[in-house]
This record gives sequence, structure tokens and C-alpha cells, in this order.
Amino acid sequence: MKLITAIIQPDRLDDVRESLSAVGVTGLTASVVKGHGAGASRTEYYRGEAHAIELRDKVRIEIVVSAEREDATVDAIVAGARTGQIGDGKVWVVDISRIVRVRTGEEGTQAI
Repeated sequence: MKLITAIIQPDRLDDVRESLSAVGVTGLTASVVKGHGAGASRTEYYRGEAHAIELRDKVRIEIVVSAEREDATVDAIVAGARTGQIGDGKVWVVDISRIVRVRTGEEGTQAI
């Protein structure tokens, strides 16, 4: 089993959900987070005053899938999130050693 985590632009969440649905991924967890990549800060102007924006709003998506579905899931996230602009996000995958469904006690792939 794999845990796929992605940080994406907030306005791309619906597109990512549609891409995931198209490949059969039905469940995900999304959280609003703040962060920055290589471009640590930028200056924006509001009513003529300069404001340094240190952290940008992002959405963090977490999905648990079987190892066989890893590539299709990552490809769907990338397809839905990509705009070609700086700040499109990142996707990473880690192995899961154990998973348990709290309600039933099921373990392994039945708990996904």
C-alpha cells in the first residue's frame, strides 16, 4: 500500500478530484495549508501599500492506494494540478506498513 501526498494550488482541487475520479480513486483527504518553495516571498500591493507575502495558501491531498494503483493515481494528480506555472506543487509517495479501519478492525487492502 502507498500513501500519496500532494501539495497543489487551491484552485486546482476540483480538476484534481475529477482526474482522480476518472481513474477510479474515490477517497481522499484535503487540508488547507500554507507554505513556499524556492521562491520564499513576493511583494503584493494593496491600496498602494506593499505587503510581503511569506507563505502562500496551498491544498494538501492525501490518498491511500494499493501499490498497483500508484502510477495511475500520481499521473491523475499531476494532470489535474499542472498549469505550467511556478508553484504548481509536488507529489510524493511513501510505503505504508500497516493500515486499520477503525470502525470494523479490518486490516490491509480491505481497510482502504
